[in-house]
Amino acid sequence: MTSIEELAEKLRKVEALRDRGATAGEREAAGRAHRKLLERLEKLQRTESVTEHKFTFHGPWSHRLFMAVCRHYGLRPYRYKGQRRTTVMLRVPDTFVEETLWPIFVEYDDILQQHLLEVTQQVIADVFDDDAGDADVVHNLK
Repeated sequence: MTSIEELAEKLRKVEALRDRGATAGEREAAGRAHRKLLERLEKLQRTESVTEHKFTFHGPWSHRLFMAVCRHYGLRPYRYKGQRRTTVMLRVPDTFVEETLWPIFVEYDDILQQHLLEVTQQVIADVFDDDAGDADVVHNLK
């Protein structure tokens, strides 16, 4: 299995735990949970004020992942003309961002970042036959 396949499998497993089950009953329950989440978002949009949120990502992987998570939950991310490509705007209630969207994204992003670090370390070790660890800490060089 390639590293890309391994990462996709890890993310699928997390998503399966969150949204799908192994049996028909578990899948049905997961489908209900997903629908409930979308209903909760709709209710929050009716009962709470919708706020424009600005997210800025420093890496393309986190940016793309966030976009995918938003779209998975029926949200429409956007950016204004003149904003950087790494900026994402989203109109959604604060509660949904704080309790649902952001925790889900962080969980997936942690998995993605760990995987990318492992792949990077392996490539550097293979190509340079060297340790790519942190720089030495020195107290005073003269």
